[in-house]
Parts: sequence; structure tokens; C-alpha cells
Amino acid sequence: MIIAVFWFFLSFLGLSGTINTKQVKQGDKVKVEYTGTFDNGTIFDTSEGKEPLEFAAGIGQMIPGFDHAVIGMKIGQEKEIRLQPSEAYGNYDLKLVQEIPKEQVLTEEELKVGMVLAVTLPNGRQVPATIKEVAANTITIDLNHPLAGKTLNFRLKVVDIS
Repeated sequence: MIIAVFWFFLSFLGLSGTINTKQVKQGDKVKVEYTGTFDNGTIFDTSEGKEPLEFAAGIGQMIPGFDHAVIGMKIGQEKEIRLQPSEAYGNYDLKLVQEIPKEQVLTEEELKVGMVLAVTLPNGRQVPATIKEVAANTITIDLNHPLAGKTLNFRLKVVDIS
């Protein structure tokens, strides 16, 4: 009886068909809580303790597999996905590991393995490069994304759609 009265009340207000039925579609602005892990369970990124991730769904602001996974989800819905490198940051590309003269690096800091530099590409775009090796007159830099070549797991929860 209570359910019937509630349904009648919602129908009277014109809300009976709108409870939790809105689904994410391409171009919607969404807020997503997420945790990203490797296959061994190590967390590499999470929104826990932070604001949810906000982006326009399905238009390429996110890695392809993540972007595609939220399409069709509803507010409050949770999903677990496993992304191959081709759906995430791509395969590791050895051509993106290059040796350059130290003199090309404009920094006052001592160059160390693991240091991340901002490298300006010919088109003017800046990308991060990780120093892999430091020699007497050269350094070896890696322009691959740190997660390139890795399989990534995500637990997603859509918390808002607008």
C-alpha cells in the first residue's frame, strides 16, 4: 500500500519515470569517483579523499577505455573495468627513449635518474620526459607515459551527470 501511494505521489509530480534512469551519454559532464590499480592490487591513482573526477564523457578528454566505460552508466552505478594498454596509455614505444646532449637541458638542477623534465616538441606542445640514464655528456630520456604498456584496472562510480 505504501509503495502504491508513493508511486501515485511521484506520478502526480511527474517524476515516476525519472528516478535513477538518466544515463551518461556522449558530451555529458560527469563526476566520477574511481580507484585505479595494477593487476597485483597496487593503487596507482584514486579520487578517494579528493573531489570526484569531472570531465565531458565520450569526447576524448580521458583515456579511451575509461571514457567509453562511463557511457550508459547511471548516477550511483558502480563498475569495474580492466583496460589493456591500447585502451589506456598505449603500448611502450622504444622509439620514445632517446639519448640527448646534456647541453640541451636548460636547468640549474643536477640531472638525476627518475627526474621528470618538460620537453618542448616541434609543434610547441610540452610533454613530460623521465630521465632513465645520466652519462658524462648525455642523458637518456623516456617520452612514454609512465603507465604506457601497462594493463590498468578501475573501479568507477558515477556520482553526477549534467
